[in-house]
Amino acid sequence: MSNASGPKPAIPLAADVALGRSPVLRDPQLVGDWVLWLEQRPQEKGRTTALIRPWKAEDQQPQELTPAPCDLRSRVHDYGGGTLASHAEGDLLLLVWVDDTDGCLWSQSWQGLRQNRNPLNSLKPIAPPRRLTQPGSPLADGIIDHHRRRWLGVMEAEGRDWLVCVDLERADQTPAVLHQPQDFAGYMALSADGDRLAWVEWTQPAMPWDCSTLWCSCINREGMPQHPFQLAGDTTESGDRVSVFQPQWLNDGRLLVAEDRSGWWNLIHCRPEAWSSAPHWQRPWPMQAETAMPQWIYGMSTTAWDGEQVVAAICDQGRWKLNCLTNDGTIQAIEQPFDDLAGLRAANGRAVAIASNGNTGMGLLELDLTNGEWRHTPASPAVLPPEQISRAEAIWFNGANGERTHAWYYPPTGAHPGPAPLLVKGHSGPTAMARTGLNLAIQFWTSRGWGVVDVNYGGSTGFGRAYRDRLQQGWGVVDVEDCAAAAQALVTNGRAHPDQIAMEGGSAGGFTTLACLCFTDVFRAGACRYAVSDLTAMATDTHRFEARYLDGLVGDWPAERERYEARSPLHHADKIRCPVIFFQGLKDKVVPAEQTERMASALQANGIPVEVITFPEEGHGFRDSAVQVAVLEATEAFFRRHLDV
Repeated sequence: MSNASGPKPAIPLAADVALGRSPVLRDPQLVGDWVLWLEQRPQEKGRTTALIRPWKAEDQQPQELTPAPCDLRSRVHDYGGGTLASHAEGDLLLLVWVDDTDGCLWSQSWQGLRQNRNPLNSLKPIAPPRRLTQPGSPLADGIIDHHRRRWLGVMEAEGRDWLVCVDLERADQTPAVLHQPQDFAGYMALSADGDRLAWVEWTQPAMPWDCSTLWCSCINREGMPQHPFQLAGDTTESGDRVSVFQPQWLNDGRLLVAEDRSGWWNLIHCRPEAWSSAPHWQRPWPMQAETAMPQWIYGMSTTAWDGEQVVAAICDQGRWKLNCLTNDGTIQAIEQPFDDLAGLRAANGRAVAIASNGNTGMGLLELDLTNGEWRHTPASPAVLPPEQISRAEAIWFNGANGERTHAWYYPPTGAHPGPAPLLVKGHSGPTAMARTGLNLAIQFWTSRGWGVVDVNYGGSTGFGRAYRDRLQQGWGVVDVEDCAAAAQALVTNGRAHPDQIAMEGGSAGGFTTLACLCFTDVFRAGACRYAVSDLTAMATDTHRFEARYLDGLVGDWPAERERYEARSPLHHADKIRCPVIFFQGLKDKVVPAEQTERMASALQANGIPVEVITFPEEGHGFRDSAVQVAVLEATEAFFRRHLDV
C-alpha cells in the first residue's frame, strides 16, 4: 500500500457560495474616530445602505444608518456614483444621500461621535430623515459645503449636466443652479475655507479619460462661482488629449490633480497665488505607473491627504499598491499585502480603502500611517481554504499588431494533468482592467477543472496612456485579436485544450465575446451578459453618457458607417458556428433588450444552438444575488453540455 500523496481533486465551489453571499463595499469615509462606508447587498436585490463603526473596531457589529427601504443609488449618466456625502462636527454627524426609492436627496443627523467605545456604542438619530428635494432630475456626486449649510452636486437635466446646490435647512425644494457646463461635469472639490471650488468638465465626443479639463472659481458672498476659468487639461478642439482625475484641495492650500500629459496618470499640484498668470504646476512624483482610473462613476478616489502628506494608490503593471508622497518628492511604500485597491480616503494620519488580494476577498482596510499598522475586515467570511484557491499568474504574449499584451491566468485547482478547458474573460468598459482581488466567480470555474484567463487587452487601464489608446478606432479588432492570442498562447504551452475554449463577458466584454466568436476560429462556445451586438444601433440608441463613445473606439458616426457594420456581430451572425447563451435585463437602458433579441434570432435562423434568459427587474449589470447565481449556474451547464467537460 502506497503512502504517496499527490494533488487532491478540488471541491467544486457552489454558485450560491461564489456569488450569493458577499456584499460589495464602496466609498469608505473617515468621520472623526469612525469609519463610514456603503454596502451593496445582493441578497436584498442589490439595495445599498450606509454602515458605520468606530475605527479599527472590527469586532463590533457596524450600525446601519439607512435601513430599508432606503437604497443609496444615483441614476445620473445611468452609472451614478457619489451617492453619499458626510460631515462631522464635534459630536454630530450629518449624512446627505441620493435615495433610489424616489430619486430625491435626503438628509439625517446623528449624535454620539465622541462617545467612549463599548460593545453597545451607537449613534443616536436627532430627528427622522428629511427629504430635501422634490422628485425630478437625477442627482449625484455630492459634497457638503458646511460653511453655507448646503449640498453641492451634479444634476442631469435638459441633455446636459448642471452644478447645483441644495439648502440643508429646507424640505422639498428644487436644486439651485451654480454653473452651466458646456456638456458634462462633476468631481467637485471645495477648499477647506469654502472660498474656492474646483471641478472637471468634458464634452462629447470625448469621454473623461480621453480628454477633460480642470476648472476653478472663487465663491462670492452670494455663494456663487465667480468667473470660472480653466486651470489644466485639454479639450478636443485643442488637438491635445489630456485627461484629469480627482481634483482635491490640500490643507496647505495647494490644488492636487492627476493628469496624463506624460503618458501616465501622475499627480501635479499648484498654489492659488500662481493663478493670476499661467498656473505653475509642479510634478514632484513622476513615474511610469497610474494614479487614476477611468471615471465611469462619480465618487472614485485613488489619492488622499492625511493632514501632512499625500497618500496614493498606484497601479503598476496591473497591480495596485499604496505609497506616501512627501513634499520633497520622495515616494515611500506603505507595507501592506493588498494589491487590488479602491476608494482611498485619509485624514489625521489614518487611511481607509476597499482592498483585496488573490487570497482574501474584498474588505475594509484601515491603516495607521504613523506606525504602519493595518487591519483588514473582509466583507464576508472566507469560503475557500488557501490550498483550494487558484492564484493569478501574470502572462505576456504578442497580441494585436505584435504588441506585448498582458493577462492574468488562473490554473485549475487540484489534480488536472494535461491541457484543461479554458474560459477567456473579457472585461467591461472596455477601458476597465482585469483585477487581482479574489474573485469567487473565477474560483467557481477553476474548482471545476477549468483554467481561466482574464485578459488586459489593448485599451485596458493600468498600463499607461499608449496601452489605453491602442483601442482608439480599434474596438472589435484589437480586443478580439488580443483575447484570441491569449487563448492560443495557453494552447501552445500545453495548458489549454484547443477544443474546449469558451469565452464570456458582459456589456463591452459581451461585444468582445461575440466578435471573438464571429471573427476568429479559436472559441467553441460563448456566454454574453447584456452584450453590445450592433454598433450601429448603439451609435444611435444609447444613453447620453455613451452617445458619442464609439466615435473614438470605432470612428466618426455616421461617416464611418461601413466600419460599424463590418465590426458588428449582428451583421455577420452567419460567421458564428458555436453555441451561445445570452442573459439580458429588460430594464437595460445602455444596451436595450432588443439588441439581444435580434442577435439571438439571427443565430437561431442559422441553426446555431442558442439560449436566451431574461430578467424583468434587472438593468445594465445584475444586482440581485438570485440573478447572479442563476447566470453562473446556467453558463456552466451550457458549457458542460456543449463542450463535453
